[in-house]
Amino acid sequence: MADRTGKDAARTPEIDQPLSELKRMRLFATSLLILMAVVFALASAFSKSWPWLSYVRAFSEAAVVGACADWFAVVALFRRPLGLPIPHTAIIPRQKQRIGDAFGRFVARNFLAPDAVAPRLEHVDAAGWLVSWLRDPANAELVVNRLRDLAPPLLNIMSEDQVRNFGRNTILKGIDSIALAPLLARGLSVLLAQGHFNTLFNWAADATLAFLSSHRDGIRNRVVKNSVRWLPGRIDARLSDAILDELSETIAAARDSANHPWRTECRAIFDRWVVKLANDPVVFENFERFKTKLLDRPVVQDYLDWLGAEMEAKIRAELETRDGVVASGLSQAMRAAEHWLEDDAEIRAQINSWARRFALNAISLSRDEIGSFVAGVISRWDTDTLVYRLELQVGRDLQFIRVNGTVVGGLVGLTIYTVTRLIG
Repeated sequence: MADRTGKDAARTPEIDQPLSELKRMRLFATSLLILMAVVFALASAFSKSWPWLSYVRAFSEAAVVGACADWFAVVALFRRPLGLPIPHTAIIPRQKQRIGDAFGRFVARNFLAPDAVAPRLEHVDAAGWLVSWLRDPANAELVVNRLRDLAPPLLNIMSEDQVRNFGRNTILKGIDSIALAPLLARGLSVLLAQGHFNTLFNWAADATLAFLSSHRDGIRNRVVKNSVRWLPGRIDARLSDAILDELSETIAAARDSANHPWRTECRAIFDRWVVKLANDPVVFENFERFKTKLLDRPVVQDYLDWLGAEMEAKIRAELETRDGVVASGLSQAMRAAEHWLEDDAEIRAQINSWARRFALNAISLSRDEIGSFVAGVISRWDTDTLVYRLELQVGRDLQFIRVNGTVVGGLVGLTIYTVTRLIG
């Protein structure tokens, strides 16, 4: 269907201004032609009485000829002059397809050539545009909503078992990817560095004292039961109580003294364990085997299945709320991405390089298709639309050709007449 954007198109400022300028210049050029015709008629009528009017007559006569010739040339570009079927007129309407193809090739080869596009792309700041775009809360919210709305269809593609297994396997792989011995070493290092050893030692001492106190009778009975037969039971009991009392007093003294040898020895043991956990490959392997056996136990597998189901249910529930954890996390991610792009000059340069390379490759590979698209658009325009649009763009300048033809034609005619009189 033809593109109805010709003279019946809706009037806009982009059309009104060129159209008014075209009409003004056309009226001026036509008025100049009429003026020269009137001058020619008057000069012809009174040249016998005033001989000098012969020069005016020569100028105006040649001006009329030049004006008519240029009027014919300008009109012949767009339509048939006076509607007459004169050969080689209405050039643009008759050559619409060829003009469209030529213009498409011109755009593709000159405007979309890599050498022409690359320098212009150097000024494109895609990262800066992205930062400015994300800085607008409405845009960031739009991205969050689109990502959040995209997740449920993706989840619906998979079955519940697949989603749960994905969650379960994600948790399992996350745990399995963590080396246990170095993790313990880092944890103990943090405890020791922040001064929590004394708190831990005091807690262990109190727990040991409480255990000895609550199990004193049981320990005494076991000592008496396992003692030699000939030794009286009351002696075993007193010996057991004495040992427990002495042990309790020593533990209490270690708890209450910051410089007690037991406390110092325990701290040295902790330090050695931190080093061993962090650096000993044998300890590393032992802990990894322990971790593997622990994860393979049925009770752990059942717990992971339960976590996978809980994760699947939680994700689906969160995706249904616009202010849930998922939406909040995505919003924070958008803000973090904005600050990251704004503060990191290196990543901005990398993004701009990717964007420019992508745009250059896309334009270079598609420039023939773009040229064909331009040619196709022109070929789909009806003839009136094509003529109307071209006249709006270049018609005003073409009217200057008519004006120049009038003036130059008159001057040439005057020159020829003058020279002829001089040599005659």
